[in-house]
Amino acid sequence: MKLFIHLFSIILFFLDHDVFGVGSDKVSVSVLEGDSVTLNTGVQTNQQEDIKWYFNDILVAQISGDLSFICTDVQCNEDTERFRDRLKLDHQTGSLTVTNIRNTDSGEYKLLIISRRNSEKIFNVTVHGFSASELYEVNKQEGESVTLDPGVIRKPSDVMTWYFKDTLIAEISGDQSKIYTDVQCKERFRDRLKLDHQTGSLTIMNTGTTDTGVYKLQIISGSISSVKRFSVSVTDSGLSQCSIAIVVAVAVAVAVVLLVFAAAAAGVICHRRTHAPVSQSMQKITTAATIIRDPAAAEINTIRDTETGGTEGEEKRDSH
Repeated sequence: MKLFIHLFSIILFFLDHDVFGVGSDKVSVSVLEGDSVTLNTGVQTNQQEDIKWYFNDILVAQISGDLSFICTDVQCNEDTERFRDRLKLDHQTGSLTVTNIRNTDSGEYKLLIISRRNSEKIFNVTVHGFSASELYEVNKQEGESVTLDPGVIRKPSDVMTWYFKDTLIAEISGDQSKIYTDVQCKERFRDRLKLDHQTGSLTIMNTGTTDTGVYKLQIISGSISSVKRFSVSVTDSGLSQCSIAIVVAVAVAVAVVLLVFAAAAAGVICHRRTHAPVSQSMQKITTAATIIRDPAAAEINTIRDTETGGTEGEEKRDSH
């Protein structure tokens, strides 16, 4: 009997210390749609043989202790593309981060840690949508600037982090601020971001239609974390810069043509006015020369001109 009790005590000890099986914990996680969530392993990768993550019993991520093998999503399982590059593995801890989380990502995430003492942890993740009251809408025309103001009094110790479509674009911590210039952000914003050191507000200059989307601000103040979202909509102004340049060029060309025509018309009028007095002067000079050469002939011509003028005058009166 004593031997039986002793054996039973040993079995209970082994079961309590998980010698025969796999330890299992369950954690419930609630997250808003569009946010990121990190499921922590609580261990160091280099102290384990292998770390595996399953979503609804499908392998979605794996990392070996020596980092010789790392995979996520379709790299682990060709039959699934659920997350589409939205999974990130921490190489030091093996923790799994799901970015830009969706309603369809709700479910059971199982962590399996393989080492001398295997362990298992289950995360029940629930994704909630956010109401319209939690989303600030901003509408702008293309080319205008927009300032996203947190509307809070920032403390020196507060950490403010800005995301655009779940990509980190700006951060301010203490008296330091940083605009992230990784390839994706640099190509999209091209030095068009300004971060206010005092308020943490973010300004986007010379906005374009590609800047449309949800901007998320995460504020960490002590042990309290809060999130604000801004839905920015940038509409096309109607004409692109190229179109505006073409319109200006056409307008200038039309103005030049009109000026040329006006100058030409003024020249013709001036030419006519200038030549009319010259013809009359030449006629008078010719008459004077005739009088000098042959006074008698000049007198006869004068009489003829007088008669002709009189006749023309009578014809004009008759016609009236």
